[in-house]
Amino acid sequence: MASSLTCAGVVWAFLSFICAAASCVGFFMPYWLLGSQLEKSVSFGTFRRCSYPVRDESRQTTVMVEQCGRYASFQAIPSAEWRICTVVTGLGCGLLLLVALTALMGCCVSELISRTVGRVAGGIQFLGG
Repeated sequence: MASSLTCAGVVWAFLSFICAAASCVGFFMPYWLLGSQLEKSVSFGTFRRCSYPVRDESRQTTVMVEQCGRYASFQAIPSAEWRICTVVTGLGCGLLLLVALTALMGCCVSELISRTVGRVAGGIQFLGG
């Protein structure tokens, strides 16, 4: 297997993949904020939540749904700031994965990554981060 990367490039490729995977897992998990509400443990992230309050119209009370799930729609995300965070973080994770997978392919394919491509990929990683 030929490689277009130096030893430092190979280390960069594997660290990039590990960081991209950790970023994506953190993005998809609903444990950004932890707390309690109505004496139940609650947590939520940008587009997922666990143990959330729902209005029970038949009893005219608020009850806690003790399960994890996504918001029903993009507009159901509680605030504009959280919507922006969802979009920006999702785009950042996508860019990080794109660069990491390209770098890993560079470990196996010769002439795939040049010095210029490496610099551009580093810039994209900076933006994605």
